[in-house]
Amino acid sequence: MDAVHFHLIFTHFPIVGTLIGIFIFGYGLYAKNESIQKVALVLFIAMAALTIPVYLSGEQAEETVEHLPGVNEHIIENHEELAEKAIWLMGFLGFLALISLIAISKRLAFARKLGIITFIMSLITFGVFASLGNLGGQIRHTEIRNSNIKNGEGDFNLFDKKTEKEEHEEHEDDDD
Repeated sequence: MDAVHFHLIFTHFPIVGTLIGIFIFGYGLYAKNESIQKVALVLFIAMAALTIPVYLSGEQAEETVEHLPGVNEHIIENHEELAEKAIWLMGFLGFLALISLIAISKRLAFARKLGIITFIMSLITFGVFASLGNLGGQIRHTEIRNSNIKNGEGDFNLFDKKTEKEEHEEHEDDDD
């Protein structure tokens, strides 16, 4: 298996694994079951560790696909920039999960509060990784690109998605 196949296959694990961890950890917090919480925390740590080789294989994947027909270099750049931020978030989640695991194991007084912070961080991390995966999918799946990117223009902004109606109205305003 080369780096491209590795990237394409294993890039889904941090997204899905974090989501599964969220459900397990959320239930563990709700039920106040430390064993269930520990399972989720170990899963978060494993996903953080797996994210490193997935991230590192991205460069070779880029070199392989950037010259293929229909591939938009702008999407690749945006995917790469978001990946640089996302890996730090996942690393921080892994660190929080490790500290939470230790706090639970040693029955430290702040373990519950740290667990809630870790849970919130896992939600944020999952949201960024889901957006990152969607953006990565747009590299080869033109059917999920927005209209600006299909035409080779526009910039991906995680927090400023326009609907087709808003884009149409914007283009009408430009014609006036």
